[in-house]
Amino acid sequence: MRDIFFVGFGEAAQALAKGLQPADLRISAYDLKLDNAADGGPCLQAMSQLDTAPCALGDLGQSQVVICLVTADQALVAARAAAPHLAPGALWFDGNSCSPGTKQEAAAVIAAAGGRYVDLALMAPVYPLLHRTPMLASGPDAVAGVAALAALGMQVSVAGDRVGQASSIKMLRSVIIKGLEALTAESFLAARAAGVEDAVIASLQASDPGIDWARRGAYNLERMLVHGARRAAEMQEVATTLRELGLPDRMAQATVAWQAELAALTLNPGPEDLAARADVILRALG
Repeated sequence: MRDIFFVGFGEAAQALAKGLQPADLRISAYDLKLDNAADGGPCLQAMSQLDTAPCALGDLGQSQVVICLVTADQALVAARAAAPHLAPGALWFDGNSCSPGTKQEAAAVIAAAGGRYVDLALMAPVYPLLHRTPMLASGPDAVAGVAALAALGMQVSVAGDRVGQASSIKMLRSVIIKGLEALTAESFLAARAAGVEDAVIASLQASDPGIDWARRGAYNLERMLVHGARRAAEMQEVATTLRELGLPDRMAQATVAWQAELAALTLNPGPEDLAARADVILRALG
């Protein structure tokens, strides 16, 4: 029987586990929430629903395929905690949204423990594609890593033979994706407050008819309200990436603050309607 072990069992890992259901695959997972009584219940429930065995971190030595999906600020911490338990030659897929520098540090930790590190980047939302979400892999063991994941039906392409190449693509793409979310939020909230949102949207639609601006605006507000905390953490890594390249990180840092501010409102975004979502946010900000 084949084994796959998840370190971290949040939204991304749950989505992959939901898709990875061949009969000869055993799925196991460890999450910090299991160590906390208040958080452990929901985490165990999710594992139970997805036929995933809850394990201790020390149990990952049974698996040759380990996928790490934790928060960006915990990626290096997780690698250091897991390294002593890795099976020799095990593939460690670091799918966290981190800067190339952070991934290179984690790669050194895994290599020193006898594991094979693969820089993995998830390049689209995990729903609705689940385990078939497009991904990139890089590093000296990327080819072997892609073969292992392809055997599970996953959609992974090699981005290069250096750790950091996959994460660079992910990070620099996020300057646009998460930055555009922040920009549309700023524009549409202000337009709604000024009572000119219809005219603003009509002007944008005329300039760029390839985007449904009202729908995109509503979607972007939902992303920030529901996932803004995680997006802010990712954008901190984007800012680090830019600084590692010797470039300014002004836009990334502004995006961090705005994503975090909307997430901190802890609002239910409600139905997919730009005006309704804008009104909810404006009341909370007021």
